[in-house]
Amino acid sequence: MDIASLIGLIGTLGMIAGAMISSGGLGMFIDTPSMLIVIGGTFFAVMYRSTLPMFLGSFGTLVKVFMPGAKKHDELITRITELAGIARKDGMMALEGQEVPDKFFEKGLQMLVDGADESKLTEQLNREVKSMKVRHEDMKGVFQAWVDLAPAMGMIGTLIGLVAMLGNMADPKAIGPAMAVALLTTLYGAMIANCIFMPIVTKLEGYSSHELLYREMVVMGLKYISRGESPRNITDQLIANLPPKIQAQIEEAA
Repeated sequence: MDIASLIGLIGTLGMIAGAMISSGGLGMFIDTPSMLIVIGGTFFAVMYRSTLPMFLGSFGTLVKVFMPGAKKHDELITRITELAGIARKDGMMALEGQEVPDKFFEKGLQMLVDGADESKLTEQLNREVKSMKVRHEDMKGVFQAWVDLAPAMGMIGTLIGLVAMLGNMADPKAIGPAMAVALLTTLYGAMIANCIFMPIVTKLEGYSSHELLYREMVVMGLKYISRGESPRNITDQLIANLPPKIQAQIEEAA
């Protein structure tokens, strides 16, 4: 569970709700026509912009924002080093059935056991890494669509409210509801885009970069194992290819 995401979301919405309550109560900030325009309109506009599988898949991706299950680079380096020692001592066949952290690593390890050379191994695994990047970009694009379209729908709602207000200037009772639609749609659009979905896009970008680096390290480690390099050299080379911040974290943990 990503506590920062959960507390951040609750805290943001809580601060806004607190300000609304202190300004006279939540009731004046709840308007059904405004919700239909912004929430409903954005929902279907995002669906229109995406393919149906991508749109439906985005709901599953939301879970990763709060439960990312990020893999640890230091644990990966330790496991690759252990497997390199086994392969050097007993040969590639000794890697058969060895426990690994994830399916991607397992597939690459099995390719080594089956006799795949370095070129074939890296080509196949890099193809999967590229496919993963495309999937992540697709999912990020769905959430980015919420960021882009929610304020636009808020502006459309504002225009609808202004038209309704100007069309009923002779009836003072109609001016208030129309003005509420005009203002609240802008508020809803800004909240949805900036308080909910923009942080999600940023989080997904970070998780995608983390996963990309992890998989590149898997490919690199398996490539070194296939060359028969020493475990110590593999460890040093993997650490050297990490960003300085992660290198520092691993050194502190050690």
